[in-house]
Parts: sequence; C-alpha cells; structure tokens
Amino acid sequence: MSDRRDGEPTEDGVPEVDGGHAATTPSTHTVRLELADEPGQLLDALYPIADNGGNLLSIYHERGNKTPRGRIPVEVDFEATQDRFEGIVEALRSEGVNVMQAGTERYAEEVTLLLFGHLIDTDLSDTLSQIEACESASVADVSLAAPQGTEESSSARLRVEARAGETETALAAVRDVAGAKGLRVVEPLVGVEA
Repeated sequence: MSDRRDGEPTEDGVPEVDGGHAATTPSTHTVRLELADEPGQLLDALYPIADNGGNLLSIYHERGNKTPRGRIPVEVDFEATQDRFEGIVEALRSEGVNVMQAGTERYAEEVTLLLFGHLIDTDLSDTLSQIEACESASVADVSLAAPQGTEESSSARLRVEARAGETETALAAVRDVAGAKGLRVVEPLVGVEA
C-alpha cells in the first residue's frame, strides 16, 4: 500500500493506482453505435460517454445511411483511460444503446463488393451478422436490389471496412459466408489501374 494519492507518479514516472502501476494516460477509442431514428437518441447515447469521463473528439452520424435493421450507424471517437473506456461501454449497454463495436483500433481499409443470389431467402440479416462476426471486418453499408421481387435472385452492394493489413482476411470471411449460402461474390479488382 502506498501513501501516495492515486495517479501521482512514482519514482519510475508511472502513475500508481490502488497500490499497483497502471497507465492513466487517455488514449483514443472508437465505438460504433446503432441508434433508432428518433429525436434525442444521439444525445442519449452521448451522456454515458461524458458522464463516465470520456472526452469527445468526433461524431460521424449520417442519417441517410441505415443499418440492415433500419437504424442509424453512429461512430464516436473519444479520449479516455482504459478503465474509463470499459465503464463507458458498460454504461452505454446498460442504457440500452446498441454498441456494435468498441475498441481502440479503427478500421483503416475499405472495399466494395457485390453479392448475388437468393439473399433474402438465405436471410440477409444473418449473412451480415456472420460477416460482422469476423474481427477483421465490419459491414459499413448495404444496398439491396431485388428488381424481380423476393422470390428471384437479388444483389447487394456491401461496403466492408477492414483493419489495416487485414483486408484479405475480411474478404475470406465474406467468401466463406457466401459459399455456405450458395451466393456469388464479385470482388474489387486489386492492383489494376482504371
């Protein structure tokens, strides 16, 4: 036990907290939320961040862009210590905010691809959820086209974000899900100049 106050630097310069060393320097964190398109939802989601010591850096909110469940995706960047970050995520979830993703690592690469086949019959929502289950990938946008109705083949344009250097892993996840459901994937051409 130390007689120092929490957060006061020790001789080695690392702050001591509760008798042990812990990093108390805030770092940047990103949470991806899914909000209902109703007045006050964004503000309700920001309170738990501020109330738990998060310092807001940016909010990306594109109201015209909907998730597969018809909600609005919102990405919030803020600074907080790791302990406060965990408290913020817990507070968001306890307030009923759907936290789709939370972490310090942002998705840095993006690819657009097409899926063809019986997307609706094979449960498009499940397809997207399985892609999202891959830690390397996140579905940022979906556009579905079913000109012949739900009984015929349809197509979807997916904008998939991948962690830096993990685009191939993300694409492999899409290929696996598509293969299991009998869907065809049209991937972007890589290394070809237009």
